[in-house]
Amino acid sequence: MTERRNPATENLDRMTALEMITAMNREDAKVPRAIRKVLPQIAQAVDLVAERLADGGRLIYVGSGTSGRIGALDASESPPTFGVSAKKVQFVIAGGERALVKAAEASEDSAEFGRRDIAARRPGMHDVVVGIAASGNTPYTISALEHARDKGAATVAIVCNRNSALGKVSDIRIEVEVGPEVLAGSSRLKAGTAEKLICNMLTTGAMSRLGYVYSNLMVNLHLTNKKLVQRGITILEELAAVDREQAAATLEKAGRSVPLALVMLKTGAGKAESARRLRRAKGNVRRAIEG
Repeated sequence: MTERRNPATENLDRMTALEMITAMNREDAKVPRAIRKVLPQIAQAVDLVAERLADGGRLIYVGSGTSGRIGALDASESPPTFGVSAKKVQFVIAGGERALVKAAEASEDSAEFGRRDIAARRPGMHDVVVGIAASGNTPYTISALEHARDKGAATVAIVCNRNSALGKVSDIRIEVEVGPEVLAGSSRLKAGTAEKLICNMLTTGAMSRLGYVYSNLMVNLHLTNKKLVQRGITILEELAAVDREQAAATLEKAGRSVPLALVMLKTGAGKAESARRLRRAKGNVRRAIEG
């Protein structure tokens, strides 16, 4: 399906700019409708990822080309968003990290490279390996998931075709049919958008289940610049119902740790006791507050 021509855009090269982007917008609107049909499978994957991360495991994305870059993007944005170690959410891409900026399409045909690259991460029974491939037929990604599964890791497939080869080697298959692309075969379009939306759901859902957010705020964010420090103060103001001066002062006492400052403000406990609460709750902020 992802390689077929789209009858709605057969005159793409003769369209005006407005006609072209209108056609693209119309096709893009099909993506969330297609994802809606696989929400139960995505929810299963969210629970699986949360369970494995809670046991000390990792989430590892694997893919090639656009799919590999989307996995890399989600992995790289997880530490600053949720305050988790970069080791917790990782990515493997065909062609290595240089493929993030320079195409390395030939690598995706190598099943041997797929096995080698995932083997270097030593996947095991606490890990979840998520293979991303628009077609679902990429040898690199299929062999990587096969190896991970053989080593006891849980496996998830994110694919844009039904009954895919990648889906068949996965514990959970998320097969979302977005239809042919505006530009035939260009999976960076609807397929890529669908993959990105699903990755957003996996990490946001799993990290929320683990308590790395409180309400709908990023309480585990790292305060690495002035903007983020101000955001941290605002979060404390809102959640603890204190003025800005008290929020800022408590944040400094907590060593600029928003979770620690929030526990201190919400419970009235000192820094040491609040830190113990967080450790006992394994970083789950709500659990640390509510005991």
